Amino acid sequence: MAAVKDYSVEEKLVGLIKLQKIDTKLDQIAILRGELPIEVSDLEDEIAGLHSRRTRIEEEINGIAEFIESKKEAIKEGELTLKKYEKQSENVKNSREFEALNKEIEMLQLENKLCEKHIKDANEELAEKAKSLDASKKLIATKEGVLNHKKSELEKIIAETAIEEKQFVESSAVARASIDNRLLYSYDRIRKNYRNGLSVVPVERDACGGCFNAIPPQRQSEIRLHKKVIVCENCGRILVDSDLSDSVEV
Repeated sequence: MAAVKDYSVEEKLVGLIKLQKIDTKLDQIAILRGELPIEVSDLEDEIAGLHSRRTRIEEEINGIAEFIESKKEAIKEGELTLKKYEKQSENVKNSREFEALNKEIEMLQLENKLCEKHIKDANEELAEKAKSLDASKKLIATKEGVLNHKKSELEKIIAETAIEEKQFVESSAVARASIDNRLLYSYDRIRKNYRNGLSVVPVERDACGGCFNAIPPQRQSEIRLHKKVIVCENCGRILVDSDLSDSVEV
């Protein structure tokens, strides 16, 4: 960040209070959206995974169907060969040829029966895969319905808060430009440490407005003088007097 002009401690505190109030407004907008952005993202990932699963099932179904067709073709070819062998058996010259031909016929018959078993097993598997595919499609439809509903909610909230959020983001950038790097670094570090995002808090009812730890009277007097930046000894937040805090509007 570029160097900023030298501000008095009171001006620095006012800048910090203003930035805190702006960031709190932005936090409130984020809270209004709640978990919707995360839920939408998670649902989109889940649906993408379900689509991949459905594609995989469809590929497996196509593979099984091709396998069944290949076995049906094998049976047809076997039956043609059997007819050919049966014709040949009418013209055998000796028992050796007859036995050899019979063995070939028996082998073909066994192969055909095996093909029929494979077809039966594959059809059963195909039925199971069809059920899985149907369940997958229904689940995708359900999840997409939920996603569309949550997206609609999120888009509505974004539309309602877009202008306000844009103004606060711009105001935050302006406020940050008036705060020196060292204070800004401390402010951001403290904000990250607390879920409520409060870095700058007023002294209220003789206590820190962040952790509610009691502030000694002498310390409160120093805070009201605005001669230096004072932090809470318990939570590390920047302390300001309530009158100064109330005087800053955003």
